[in-house]
Amino acid sequence: MCGLTGEIRFDGGRPDIAAVERMTDRLAPRGPDGRGLWSQGPVALGHRRLKIIDLSECGAQPMTDPGARLTGVFNGCVYNYRELRDELHALGHRFFSHSDTEVVLKAYQQWGADCVDRFHGMFAFVIVEQDTGRVVLARDRLGIKPLYLSATSERLRFASSLPALLAAGGVDTSLDPVALHQYLSWHATVVAPRTVLNGVRKLPPATVRVVEPDGTQHDRRYWNPLHTRRPEYADLTADDWTDAVLDALRTAVRRRMVADVPVGVLLSGGLDSSLIVALLADEGQRDLATFSVGFESEGDEDGDEFHWSDLVARHFDTRHHQLMVPSDRVAGALDGAVRAMSEPMMSHDVVAFHLLSEQVAKEVKVVQSGQGADEVFAGYDWYPAMAGAPRERAAEAYVDAYADRSHADMADVLRPEMLPDRDTSAEFIAEHMAQDGADTALDAQLRLDTLVMMVDDPVKRVDNMTMDWGLEARVPFLDHELVELAAACPPELKLADGGKGVLKAAGRRVLPREVVDRPKGYFPVPAIRHMAGPVLQRVRDTLTAPEARARGVFREEYVERLLAAPDAHRTRRGANALWQIALLETWLQTHGIR
Repeated sequence: MCGLTGEIRFDGGRPDIAAVERMTDRLAPRGPDGRGLWSQGPVALGHRRLKIIDLSECGAQPMTDPGARLTGVFNGCVYNYRELRDELHALGHRFFSHSDTEVVLKAYQQWGADCVDRFHGMFAFVIVEQDTGRVVLARDRLGIKPLYLSATSERLRFASSLPALLAAGGVDTSLDPVALHQYLSWHATVVAPRTVLNGVRKLPPATVRVVEPDGTQHDRRYWNPLHTRRPEYADLTADDWTDAVLDALRTAVRRRMVADVPVGVLLSGGLDSSLIVALLADEGQRDLATFSVGFESEGDEDGDEFHWSDLVARHFDTRHHQLMVPSDRVAGALDGAVRAMSEPMMSHDVVAFHLLSEQVAKEVKVVQSGQGADEVFAGYDWYPAMAGAPRERAAEAYVDAYADRSHADMADVLRPEMLPDRDTSAEFIAEHMAQDGADTALDAQLRLDTLVMMVDDPVKRVDNMTMDWGLEARVPFLDHELVELAAACPPELKLADGGKGVLKAAGRRVLPREVVDRPKGYFPVPAIRHMAGPVLQRVRDTLTAPEARARGVFREEYVERLLAAPDAHRTRRGANALWQIALLETWLQTHGIR
């Protein structure tokens, strides 16, 4: 829930309140229910509120605890805030609200920056110590909630979205060649701390950053789960693992029902979202609101999975809603989806999520979603090939299976000045794979996907598209205790049954078998995948616009070749190459970057 902003000055000056106000106003869609500003000395904070917990004005932000002399802004939800509130109350703390934001402030007062170790949830927060001038920034373990940064020697600005930082002004908007290399290598993913802009960075997940009044900073990474076999699980059978996974997922789903407003489910009809519905039904939830989206077929490709979502909705007697989007609406819908992107995202389902979120937000303020299960439980079809590699070849196997292009191929795409002189993306993967704490090649690859790639692809996608309509999405498959359990699970149990074997075994205990054993779906948007007429015209206009020609990122002959055969050129992972480069340029133009 919510969006936060702020500025810290290091040069003895006062923060630019007008800039903080512009950032805060740019985040209005994330927090339509309230607006607040606070400033003292060299620090200013802004906040937009989405009321989910403690709907009264006692939960308004920025929030100040006068006794502790702390002021903070918070985005997200601490699911165990009630338990922590009871613990803190027993330690002598007194509360003036029923919000999880106040629990965060009291927890910081009691335990300092180590308070994050006690939080179950998704969050980004900034806390100001009024007496010392120290500022603490933190982000949840799996980066579900974003925190963008723009720094100079004189000041640091931060916000829940990159466009909010642009609204403040003074951002270096030149393109980062290393980030661009990642974008073209990893299906549009740019991993923290980078963004495609040189002047904007991201606080990495599972990180607490302490900023001193003079501008010196230090980070602590507070969570890095081992992807190894652990002694306490040595005697578990396959059935025991199924029990453990189902119990952990049940707990994760239950935690994410904490709210003072109704909670629904985004139901695709696949295993992951169907499991959430089944477990909520087991918990006694009645009249549960579920939501699905579909698109018209193009090029002999189906664009909806309503058969499966309808089956699940009927089986569990949910209050189900369908949204069918005609192809001629997709091109127009792109504008809103791209405006909502903090960074360029090429996956087709950004449009689906944005359109669906618009409709869902008319019914509920909170939904649970099945994102993350494929990375955590090895559900993608490239994992078996990776698993066969020796541990020392994990990086090479990952690049072979995952990369959209080789470094050599990149020379045909980018102009020379935009191309790093070495394969920086492959180097990043090799460095990550070489770290201790992963037993097998697959363990190392799943660790990279779960802790790095997923954060800046599907997780970011869901946050941006839902929050643009004031809708909070919660992701139980990214409960950190469930992720820790899955990381310790033997790879063969995850790879079984065509992938996600242990999760499918859990599903067979609570779902109709046909839902578990159905072919895997990938949520296509055929009008984009096959460059249907209105989409293609939009792409052509974008890539031939004066701004694109002046920017000069891509080789003109490469762009012309793609436009001549828009559905013929695919990356090694099967993505439409024209869509990938057009999306980047569309995002840059939409956000006024020249």
